[in-house]
Amino acid sequence: MSRLYESDFLIIGGGIAGYTAALKLASFGSVHIITKKNSSESNTNYAQGGIASVISPDDSFALHIQDTLDAGAGLCNRDAVELIVHQGPSAIAELIRIGVNFTRTEKNLDLGKEGGHSKHRIVHAHDLTGREIERALIAAVRDSPAISVFENHIAVEVLTEHQMKAPPSDSGPHCCGAYVLDIEGDAVRTFRARFTILATGGCGQVYKHTTNPLIATGDGIAMAYRAGARISNLEFMQFHPTSLFHPEAKSFLISEAVRGFGAYLVNARGDRFMEKYSAQKELAPRDIVARAIDAEMKKNGESCVYLDLRHTNANEVTSHFPNIHKRCLEFGLDLTRQLVPVVPAAHYMCGGVVTDLQGKTDINALYACGEVAMTGVHGANRLASNSLLEAVVFANKVVEHISKASQHRVNMTFPDWDDSGTFVMDEWILVSHNRQEIQEIMWNYVGIVRSNERLARAERRINLISEEIENFYKRTRVTEELLELRNLSKVSKLIIRCAKQRHESRGLHYTTDFPKLGTPSNTYVNSRIK
Repeated sequence: MSRLYESDFLIIGGGIAGYTAALKLASFGSVHIITKKNSSESNTNYAQGGIASVISPDDSFALHIQDTLDAGAGLCNRDAVELIVHQGPSAIAELIRIGVNFTRTEKNLDLGKEGGHSKHRIVHAHDLTGREIERALIAAVRDSPAISVFENHIAVEVLTEHQMKAPPSDSGPHCCGAYVLDIEGDAVRTFRARFTILATGGCGQVYKHTTNPLIATGDGIAMAYRAGARISNLEFMQFHPTSLFHPEAKSFLISEAVRGFGAYLVNARGDRFMEKYSAQKELAPRDIVARAIDAEMKKNGESCVYLDLRHTNANEVTSHFPNIHKRCLEFGLDLTRQLVPVVPAAHYMCGGVVTDLQGKTDINALYACGEVAMTGVHGANRLASNSLLEAVVFANKVVEHISKASQHRVNMTFPDWDDSGTFVMDEWILVSHNRQEIQEIMWNYVGIVRSNERLARAERRINLISEEIENFYKRTRVTEELLELRNLSKVSKLIIRCAKQRHESRGLHYTTDFPKLGTPSNTYVNSRIK
């Protein structure tokens, strides 16, 4: 029999969005957090650069808003952008109160500058901002008696009327929690809650080269879609221009702040090339820099380009980027004396589960915040360091809305997870290779530059793989690997569908068949459970 866990609030995923929401929801009731690995494994933990906010007296909300809109290439929701920008200073103050130790000068916060920003406004903790934020949030979460964290648990599906084989009410489907696999206990549990929040992060593992951790398999997007929520703008995957190109580095990220500090991008001949692609040179928005690097590599037949910091002060480089310098040394590269090989890598999903300005999805009592959500902030391209800001602000908006709807009750009783008639995965070899195959297909055909032919080829192959996985899933006891593989295949299909619908090149989506801008519009795909 499946064990039942009940709480007022269920948060699927950790990171800055999930933990921020949990700390505030603890004032209103019991909170359960489920995470796939340990508490610190999230995209937040990998965020090096920082969190954008108007702090300097020579900066303004208007400038930050305009920089965000410019980067978003006409698809940002201005109301959402204004919301996060105006809430920026209070979000920073809130993180400081929790215990985040941001880097300071003698008197003030040290502010960095990154691509697309017109002013220095990047609040950071050296070059490990995400890790420092995560450290402080986890410490606060562990001190709260109202919060229980379930590590090594992965959600299977969110609970709606579908699991009861009942039609939704006139107001639409309701979410009442989730089926969750206890990985170590090898059993699916029922987590029931009055409100459920998706904070599952992104889906970078769809691609062969990514800066994301192994857990970034698009679980929240896939589950929300299967439950009937709208998904939007998945064609806008941001490829970080500069991940370390080294066989043992596993796409280690070289922060954009390094270019903000003064690093040049050069080809194998040592020639700077960004001035051919943008007047902003190395500080152009990420989509422009990534495409420029891709073009240089293809034009010159090279497998990478290089970051050059040799003209800068070595002591200042090591002081500003101690972790990056240390990691490069581990691979035999001295950031201060050598050219550092880099390639673009899948970094951040600008689309996701559609929400309103309170973080509500199409499904009643189901919310989403952080990278899994499509709030409209990022449009067709995310401005650097806006992601952590968006996560904090929208986590707060979710809590604000839930606190006003606290009388909601769960009246549905869900059956235990039924895996009778399934078998243990003795034939896992039949589908185990599909993860790598998906990543190769998506990298080769749905990457930085696309075309109708590439998308069609990717769709045919992903559809075949997805059918194999779905058939295997129906006959097999679930495991973490199988659930992730199923979600990866689903998200891959959705990315391709979104990309096929956009007959223009805009922001992060560039297609050789439609190289010009068209009419600004978002792309939506809807699910109907069969």
